[in-house]
Amino acid sequence: MTALDLSSPVAVVGTGTMGQGIAQVALVAGHPVRLYDALPGRARQAAEAIGARLDRLVEKERLSAADRDAARARLLPAETLAELAGSALVVEAVLERLDVKQELFRELEDIVGDDCLLATNTSSLSVTAIGGALRVPGRFVGLHFFNPAPLLPLVEVVSGFATDVTYATRAYETARAWGKTPVACADTPGFIVNRIARPFYAEAFAVYEAQGADPATIDAVLRESGGFRMGAFELTDLIGQDVNESVTRSVWESFFQDVRFTPSLAQRRLVESGRLGRKTGQGWYDHRDGAERPEPDTAERRQPPAYVVAEGDLGPAADLLALIREAGIQVREEDEDNGTRLVLPSGGQLALADGQTSVEFRDVVYFDLALDYRKATRIALSASQDTAPQTLAEAIGLFQALGKKVTVIGDVPGMIVARTVARIIDLAHDAVAKGVATEEDIDTAMRLGVNYPLGPFEWSRRLGRSWAYALLDDLHLRDPSGRYAPSLALYRHAHASDQREGNAS
Repeated sequence: MTALDLSSPVAVVGTGTMGQGIAQVALVAGHPVRLYDALPGRARQAAEAIGARLDRLVEKERLSAADRDAARARLLPAETLAELAGSALVVEAVLERLDVKQELFRELEDIVGDDCLLATNTSSLSVTAIGGALRVPGRFVGLHFFNPAPLLPLVEVVSGFATDVTYATRAYETARAWGKTPVACADTPGFIVNRIARPFYAEAFAVYEAQGADPATIDAVLRESGGFRMGAFELTDLIGQDVNESVTRSVWESFFQDVRFTPSLAQRRLVESGRLGRKTGQGWYDHRDGAERPEPDTAERRQPPAYVVAEGDLGPAADLLALIREAGIQVREEDEDNGTRLVLPSGGQLALADGQTSVEFRDVVYFDLALDYRKATRIALSASQDTAPQTLAEAIGLFQALGKKVTVIGDVPGMIVARTVARIIDLAHDAVAKGVATEEDIDTAMRLGVNYPLGPFEWSRRLGRSWAYALLDDLHLRDPSGRYAPSLALYRHAHASDQREGNAS
């Protein structure tokens, strides 16, 4: 089944921000579009608002005046659902309540033709459950656009349990014909993006709740070391704490309160206090006029060590050796089986975050994962109360000599970026193993849907097959709640590598 012909009418029910955005996408693509809203007059107001946005596109020379006029002529507000008869596709963007959506589609099924594709833009409800109210659930799919729909390219095309593959294919090809980047996924809580993105927020909040670092510092490390566009605290302030927590809670409850998706108590308190982020003026940060943005914790200048001893190749942090030499610091290399650490002149050690804590060892400072150690502008270190001050000072001075700002956080296993990336990789492998989506679609979804610098499988290939498993396994030993227990899929992925290497030797 191919994409809908451009002559085929598309209807959008619900004229809020998302409904208007979806209508604009279909309209600019060339379809006749019908708008309906249950509140009298809202559809006409929405049509006027879309027309105004088309005017702005003309002003920005992104749309010709002729195309704008033609699009306006194809946009028709509807006063009743009955006026949607003859639509080839109806997309719903109404209140996120199962009963409301089910009742709407029951009514639509009596109005539209038997071959009309019915779609929901839900982000948190089960596509299967919504479609379960229909006589013909095979033509029902999820078309999850991201806000703002006219700008963001990703569309998750969600097949419910009863969705016919021919209709899913039609939805997929139609989204692509509209200039979007569709990804196919099964009906699972959170679909792709909202399922796999949970650790990005959860681990930042967990580090904060453990008093490992403050929000501004954690955000700075995620941006300046991890390469993420925004930190978890500033991003949830932008999204809205109530909205973000609601999605987390929905995924958690839909997975029968799976501990891997447990909501944050600190975020719950923020929501309860009415501090919802930018829209209320306060969230994790103070957004009121005149408020100063807190600065991340940054270590004072320290003297760099005269030399370091490299035991092994540092694994994912191997690029540091070249940077250290370029900074004029001598690197003495020693062959060590499984060695992935630097020994400092004081005798203390500097090691990449691995899920263990500094307090377990004599004089060890951990450093966090970076997307690119050459381009990173900040590096986080962690140490315990037993770490020798000279060792910490040398570690700080070393990274400062490489041109990095240095943040020292508490003795948090897995630190900030490393534990976040490891958990994202784990959930991605688990999703593929359970048939949610392909590796390629998951990487595409996470890069386009939430602007991650790399997709989970791109991270996994860069870091090595066993890296995420080893880190999470160590974290699980220190927090046996199950939150960090590696999935069976990740275990198999790591073990398959070890098995091949063993057979080859």
